[in-house]
Amino acid sequence: MMENRRLYSPKQIKEVLDKYGFTFSKSLGQNFLIDGNIVRKIAQGANITKDSYVLEIGPGMGTLTEELAINAKKVVAVELDRKLLPILDETLEGYDNVEVVYGDILKIDLKQLIDEKFDGGPIKVVANLPYYVTTPIIGKLLEEGLNIESLTVMVQKEVADRMMAKPGSKNYGSLSVFVNFYSNPQIVVKVPNTVFMPKPKVDSAVIKLELKDNLPDIDRAQFFKVVKAAFSKRRKTIINALSTFGFDVDKDTIRNALENSGIKAEERAENISVEDFIKLSTELPPLNI
Repeated sequence: MMENRRLYSPKQIKEVLDKYGFTFSKSLGQNFLIDGNIVRKIAQGANITKDSYVLEIGPGMGTLTEELAINAKKVVAVELDRKLLPILDETLEGYDNVEVVYGDILKIDLKQLIDEKFDGGPIKVVANLPYYVTTPIIGKLLEEGLNIESLTVMVQKEVADRMMAKPGSKNYGSLSVFVNFYSNPQIVVKVPNTVFMPKPKVDSAVIKLELKDNLPDIDRAQFFKVVKAAFSKRRKTIINALSTFGFDVDKDTIRNALENSGIKAEERAENISVEDFIKLSTELPPLNI
């Protein structure tokens, strides 16, 4: 693809889509970027260099893929819509460092893919995520212990706000704790709905999650049970939320664990830090329902 015919040109996009008779799928949450400035900011925010191995999720017609290919060592793009495969063959034909893989990112063995396509990594993940599968995809990427340096993903603005939220704010919840347990999040750029084709109803934001090198040596299943229970009834105090969730643990035991963690029994989950949730999960006995 010639530099003066970059894919983010709306005219270029329309020509390609008309040629293949492509129609957007609402069920797949397809919204293609048509703004070169945003495309460049995503690649820059992800710190893509000639040494970078990049896994892209949902390349669409290759608008962002092209920018990644220009800057990266190798790009593997996973696409779920078969109708886009011949389009990607054409739009990315000038780049020999790109490979498109057909498949569902939630079902693919990512460790095997990283081993086979990227010599084991480390990799950087970049994606314009469909809103309806944002949380499951991010969960899979963070939880599976993969050799990933960072995730730089386009998400709905309100989801980005929840990921970035700190204790004491109305957006702080279980997603905030989950993301901040595994990574250090930062906003790369806020994105208006006008830079997509078709235009979604809501604005977006690109968020970068730098994965932490060392995670606490704790029982993660226990930790996330505590977090889920704590936020299941946000208006309740932490002791009431935990004691009524259905755990086979009496209220006095919970009270002692809270005291040993330095958490007031009348505190609410939205005011408790990730570090304090970690302490609490280690003070409580094994939680079973």
